[in-house]
Amino acid sequence: MIKFLIVEQDLKVSGTSQGVISRSFLAKLRMSYPDAQIDVVYLKRHHDDDQLHLLPVNSIESHVIDIKIPFFTKLINRFYWRIFNKSLVVEHIHKVYASYISKIDYQKYDHIFIRSAGLEHEVILGTKNLPILEKAIVNFHDPYPEFWYVGSKKEMTKLAMFKMREMYQLVSKAKTCSSSAHMMSQDLEYLFGTRKKFYTLPHQYDASVFDLTDTNQVQKKNKKITIAYHGAIQFGRNIEIFLDAYQELVQNNPVYNENTEVVLRMKGINLKKLAEKYAATSNIIILDTLNFSNSCYEQQHLADINLILENGPIYCNILVGKAPFLGALGKPVLCLSPERSELRNIVKDERYIANMNDREEIKQKLEGLIKLRLESEAQVYPFGDFFSDENFTKSLNKILADKPIV
Repeated sequence: MIKFLIVEQDLKVSGTSQGVISRSFLAKLRMSYPDAQIDVVYLKRHHDDDQLHLLPVNSIESHVIDIKIPFFTKLINRFYWRIFNKSLVVEHIHKVYASYISKIDYQKYDHIFIRSAGLEHEVILGTKNLPILEKAIVNFHDPYPEFWYVGSKKEMTKLAMFKMREMYQLVSKAKTCSSSAHMMSQDLEYLFGTRKKFYTLPHQYDASVFDLTDTNQVQKKNKKITIAYHGAIQFGRNIEIFLDAYQELVQNNPVYNENTEVVLRMKGINLKKLAEKYAATSNIIILDTLNFSNSCYEQQHLADINLILENGPIYCNILVGKAPFLGALGKPVLCLSPERSELRNIVKDERYIANMNDREEIKQKLEGLIKLRLESEAQVYPFGDFFSDENFTKSLNKILADKPIV
């Protein structure tokens, strides 16, 4: 029997795309290896109920991590990091994670996944001085360090360069590395300059690991065609150019004005200011965010066209977490993407993708999808079979079969 160990940092049922992705990864791993032993060590920072009983694994060992920084460490660090370009605060956090990971009996497992979450990659970096690393498949959810993240405003400081060197050493020791996007895998191979291949294991979505019965906050559908965006505005994503394009459509065509609406549920942006800007267009509805169950229902059952905003403005090397979820709905998706992006390598039908910086193209593509939806409610799959079970298993098996170059 094959034995898997998964070290996770985020298995939340709501609030983060990483929680959705990580839970779905466990479901897909079980699908690919139904008879395997799958054990999870979950190192989390919160006390929430994560509905771990829904995950198809053999065991979950859950720990709430206390990363409270000692006062003396914070005091010394004010001067230390400026002199040595190394943060004692960050080192303390890594040591806390390492204290849990070091207790794992990792030798009994055939395959070990260390999966990152967020932008700091604490779980990965917690393994940097531990023997488990040499047997681990290290998975990058996002690029590291943050200045390498497309759309980030972080600067390339001496401290950031130290972080990059530290990750380089970790990557060199790891058994195998992977990321969720082909372009990110290529970039990380180049960034860390190693002979280690970065494999690609795209994000997945599996409804079986979620309780989707909560629909108490669902918005009522007011028009025949609802265009929806649920998500964050960050890393160069621009919702206003889309709203300008939509506003022009409804002002110039009474059919669109009568039959369509845009419903936005966003975070990371001043919603009040945005609502004031588009107050004259009653078809644009701006609301607070929802938990995943309610958000899932709206996008699946009420929306006719869903939006994806990629990072920008000129390049996006990550795979946005909502893509596999929206891809499973059988509905049109309009991707607002930069000239070079991960989704441009996946979406083969030009109807479903527009240049995020070109208002006229956005307007044309949106109008085309509205017409398509007014004529027919037939299922469409903008991502084809890219997120299929077969493709996941194929990608997974390539990683498991890797023999590192020596």
